[in-house]
Amino acid sequence: MGRQALAMGMQTLDLARIHKQALASFVTQGYVPSARDGMLKRAEMFFIEAITPIEKTHRAAMEINVQLSQVNQMLRQRTEELAAANRSLKQEIVRRRVVEDALKKSQQHYSQLLEQSRHMQDQLRHLSHQLLQAQEEERKQISRELHDQIAQTLTGINVHLAGLKAEAIVNTKGLEKKISRTQRLVEQSVTIVHRFARDLRPTVLDDLGLIPALHSLMKDFTKRTGIHVRCTAFAGVEQLNSARRTVLYRVAQSALANVAQHAKASRVKVRIRKFEETACMEINDNGTGFEVERVLFAKRHKRLGLLGMRERVEMVGGSFSVESTPGKGTTIRTQIPLGNGKRI
Repeated sequence: MGRQALAMGMQTLDLARIHKQALASFVTQGYVPSARDGMLKRAEMFFIEAITPIEKTHRAAMEINVQLSQVNQMLRQRTEELAAANRSLKQEIVRRRVVEDALKKSQQHYSQLLEQSRHMQDQLRHLSHQLLQAQEEERKQISRELHDQIAQTLTGINVHLAGLKAEAIVNTKGLEKKISRTQRLVEQSVTIVHRFARDLRPTVLDDLGLIPALHSLMKDFTKRTGIHVRCTAFAGVEQLNSARRTVLYRVAQSALANVAQHAKASRVKVRIRKFEETACMEINDNGTGFEVERVLFAKRHKRLGLLGMRERVEMVGGSFSVESTPGKGTTIRTQIPLGNGKRI
């Protein structure tokens, strides 16, 4: 009966109710007490036997439920662990992507640096080649000047002195005039020697300072070229050491040489002022101008003066820039620190 009840989907309470109804119907039939007790005892044993399959099934179900609960708890724990591992994996993927992007950018950056390094090496080789050519050209020019001017002048002096010696023996008339001519030749030679010495290293720069040296340079420049030059400077520039004052002088000298050779200008302005703890020199002309990038980075050009100026300025921790537009003139700007010479 218990197995049938279980097969029919009945519960223990259903079976107990059926058993109670059956027992009540038997007890009401008027059995003697002894017979009634025996029947109740057998009914109890019958009920126990009937519900045993259901109880076994309930215990198994309860055990299965406990196992299912444990399995569900383990599944939840595994699910949480899997979710945490998934989040960690996503974070690792993101981190690796960031690292990969950084590596790509780093590779691009290093490639650019390598390309810039190669470009600078090419520029340095080209600059060294041009410096050697410039030195050779300068030596040729000095040699030519010495031969064409000083040597010829000294030869002329020697000829005049020989003639004076011969004439002094036989006739002293006209001797004073010839001596004066010879003295003029000597004065010309001295002037040429002084010009060479001034170009190589102006003594006024060491003796009197930068500002007098610049005024002397510009006076001579205007006399030779006819180009008017106006110069203004603040007195504090003389506080620079000798190396920095020399750099400013050489930059001005090279800039004026470029103006005379290339700019076709009629006037030049030179201004030296104090700017943010630096001595800032600006040289502006009203000449034809040029394309700065093309000239500075061209493989073949003769504007070696610009690169030489930049090298001089950077050697003393300064900065150098050129601004120029075709038809609108050129401005050369140099900044040199007034303090301890740190790069600006």
